[in-house]
Amino acid sequence: QVQLVESGGGLVQAGGSLRLSCAASGSSFRSNAKGWYRHAPGKERELVAAISGGDSTYSADSVKGRFTIARDNAKDTLYLQMNSLKPEDTAMYYCAAWFTAYYSSVSPPRYWGQGTQVTVSS
Repeated sequence: QVQLVESGGGLVQAGGSLRLSCAASGSSFRSNAKGWYRHAPGKERELVAAISGGDSTYSADSVKGRFTIARDNAKDTLYLQMNSLKPEDTAMYYCAAWFTAYYSSVSPPRYWGQGTQVTVSS
C-alpha cells in the first residue's frame, strides 16, 4: 500500500520557521515528481512548491524566497523548509507525488498524504 506521511506542522508565530517532512512507504517515489499543496478554509487548493525527478523546482509567487522544497532520495523523503512565515500561510499542507518525473499544475498528482496543519499566529 502506497503511503505518504507528512510531519512537522504546528503552531508558530509570524516570522518563525517550520520544516515539513513527507516520508514515502509502500513504493519508491525516488524518480517521481513531488510537491506540496496547501488548502485554507474558504480558499482554493494551491500548489506551493514542486520538484521534478531531475530536481528542477517550482515555487508559487506567494512563497518565493521564503519556502524551499528539497528531496532526499536515499530516504525517499520530501521536505519543505518554510521561513518568514505569515498568518496567510495558515493552512493544511499536503504532500503529493505525480506518477511521472514531471510535475504539472494542470494534471493533479496521483498520490496524496493525509496533511499536516500549519498555523501562523500574528
